[in-house]
Amino acid sequence: MNMTLDLDAIKRFIASQSAETRIYIGADSCRVLVNESWYADYTLVIVVHVDGNRGCKLFGETVRERDFDQRANRPQVRLMNEVYKVADLYLRLADAIADREVEVHLDLNPDPDTGSHCVVQQAIGYIRGVCNVSPRVKPNAFAASCAADRYKELASQSGREPKDAKDRKAA
Repeated sequence: MNMTLDLDAIKRFIASQSAETRIYIGADSCRVLVNESWYADYTLVIVVHVDGNRGCKLFGETVRERDFDQRANRPQVRLMNEVYKVADLYLRLADAIADREVEVHLDLNPDPDTGSHCVVQQAIGYIRGVCNVSPRVKPNAFAASCAADRYKELASQSGREPKDAKDRKAA
């Protein structure tokens, strides 16, 4: 399993699949305290559902960046960064996914009792405007919740630490 996104390899893999193959793009994040500063680990995943019924291949990447949210219970900045990152990934894959069934999944909950509720409408509008698709939110956003969590679990088992954004740009 790749621990960083190799877009060329992902595009080649998608191109080698049948037209029935479905693509799900999702993002998740979590807040972590490092040396008395708050950071966010952003996990981006691409789930390629081969032929729409033959299993999946999971591609992903986790990047660590500073988190500037003032209120942990209303993580507006961090959650919108997830949305910006998933939209950017969608656009970078646009040529490879143009003729396929594609869904964008956001790890946001429309329930007013949850912290992510504060950005649901803003996030949906952003994805509709930038990607021209209607995103899925919880409970229908498995790529953002289940697949991203599974990717993080596999990455941690392999001993991979999240990449710092500044290291990623230098590479």
